[in-house]
Amino acid sequence: MQREKDPIRLDNRIHLIDGFDLDVSNRTGIYVINEENLTLVETGPSPSVKYIKAGLKELGHSLDEVKYIILTHIHLDHAGGAGLLIRECPNAKIVVHPRGERHLIDPTKLAAGARAVYGESFSELFDPIIPVAADRLLIKGEGDTLEIGQDCMLEFWDTPGHAKHHLSIYDPVSNGMFTGDTAGVRYEQLVPNGVDLTLPSTSPNHFNPNDMEASINRFREKNLDRIYYGHFGMTEKTVEALNQVSDWLDVFMEVGEQAIIEGRGYDTVSQRLLEKIRVYLREKGIDDDHEVYILINLDLQVGSLGIVDYFKKLKQ
Repeated sequence: MQREKDPIRLDNRIHLIDGFDLDVSNRTGIYVINEENLTLVETGPSPSVKYIKAGLKELGHSLDEVKYIILTHIHLDHAGGAGLLIRECPNAKIVVHPRGERHLIDPTKLAAGARAVYGESFSELFDPIIPVAADRLLIKGEGDTLEIGQDCMLEFWDTPGHAKHHLSIYDPVSNGMFTGDTAGVRYEQLVPNGVDLTLPSTSPNHFNPNDMEASINRFREKNLDRIYYGHFGMTEKTVEALNQVSDWLDVFMEVGEQAIIEGRGYDTVSQRLLEKIRVYLREKGIDDDHEVYILINLDLQVGSLGIVDYFKKLKQ
């Protein structure tokens, strides 16, 4: 059964569609930029496509109006629905990082990597994964631009750390940045409690803390008014958010390094990080049984794999 949730109006030109990734609200978002060339940022996984179609209809747009579908990176929770969606958007191009191009044309390796992480849940979460024809792709990298309106020239930044094939997209009209996963995961579920929590996304196998910190510093130097997260929503508390994710990145690495020294694995990293986050949130008045822990637990299980993988690579 399709859920009923109207697109979230962020301003008079940008809306956010909830993709119900993992069948959870406020988890993964798809942004609609209403300019002369109608532009989407992200698709979410294939099960999110039906929500995109419904959201566009609610906003008064048809699928043939879509001109660009921009992917921050090609992990399946952000881009897995690209092949399915582009089939119904006849006038659209998919914008992707140079390193992501081949994985959209042939997603076999990408799907295999995700299947190894998600196991039996893979099909329900991500299928179908459909290849994208090369002539439907538009490659953008560091310093490239894309004019989507008379007064809007998007700028593309190469922002590794979470993934080597990661773009962030600067919108000069709102002085905002679509950061995908590089600036972390924002837990919208805590906002009604008056708590802002942004944690680094450290999933395998490209996670690199030094690259991530460098990308975060670039965002900081831009003096942004807004950050648009893949997970989830928008914040105008940009300085606080970037400082917070940077601080937590230090914590993640300290915990990971100590576990490696002790000869322990990713389970220990995940458990120790969870306890530190619990302590932090308890001080903010958040109960241990809050719904947000379902997502935090999942993110830490995947993220701890990336942390351990990083330290193992250092030894090679």
